[in-house]
Amino acid sequence: MNTNNRKGKTDADKKTVSPSKEVKARDKRKYIDFKIKVKKGDPLPSFNEDEIRLNKYLSNAGVCSRREADVLIQTGVITVNGKTITELGYKIAPTDVVQCNGETINAEKKRYVLLNKPKGFITTMDDPQGRKTVMSLVRTACRERIYPVGRLDRETTGLLLFTNDGDMAKKLTHPRYQARKIYHVEVDKPFNTGDFDKLLNGLDLEDGKSKADKASFVEGGNSREVGVEIHSGKNRVVRRMFEAMGYTVIKLDRVVFAGLTKKDLPRGMFRHLSEEEVSYLKMTKNV
Repeated sequence: MNTNNRKGKTDADKKTVSPSKEVKARDKRKYIDFKIKVKKGDPLPSFNEDEIRLNKYLSNAGVCSRREADVLIQTGVITVNGKTITELGYKIAPTDVVQCNGETINAEKKRYVLLNKPKGFITTMDDPQGRKTVMSLVRTACRERIYPVGRLDRETTGLLLFTNDGDMAKKLTHPRYQARKIYHVEVDKPFNTGDFDKLLNGLDLEDGKSKADKASFVEGGNSREVGVEIHSGKNRVVRRMFEAMGYTVIKLDRVVFAGLTKKDLPRGMFRHLSEEEVSYLKMTKNV
């Protein structure tokens, strides 16, 4: 007499599946679920790794930041190969011709140049009065057109960064990112120790209250030399803070900017940032 279960196999007779095979089967199902479906007759999708978003291309070219590029795209002033593009997220290939208001844009290699600015130069691209500008000091730095990040007034010396990276420039000048700046200040008379509290608590200036994050006498200096750390990007704010306390600034030198220092960089000379320095500026929120 046959005692086998004709309706089906017993649990013991069932073939067991190893955990690894179950995982593979599950992964395979996921892969199949996410396959791209193409209807018969439709062109195959393109996966060109060289394509980049249009807003990133505009930012890389130094036109503006990515967010500002989105605004330009939506206003209809950007064309690709003669066609107006208003779609955010639109991607372009290296061979595409991109124009803004009819002017062709060329994406450039990102450049980051640090200058130890001397006195007597104004921070501007050009000057109608024919005064010396900081651009004359970095004209041999690279072929790409670079721009100063922020500004130092004519008589202030020290660190000034130049770049064609629009996103980087906006980050370092935006108050939210709080780019750290340290100044070596020399005033016309001995600095009163009681005035340190005024610097740290804040002084009322014509454009609002401004204060230093840190302040102390310069190590190895005299009683007229003060070190000040600030994050404010207001115009001539350090000079105005000392003037509000009754001092005249004789010398003002920016010795640190966003973590960059003047080490081994003589006055009037420039250098390119290292890859490590660029990565630091891009990755650090508060510099």
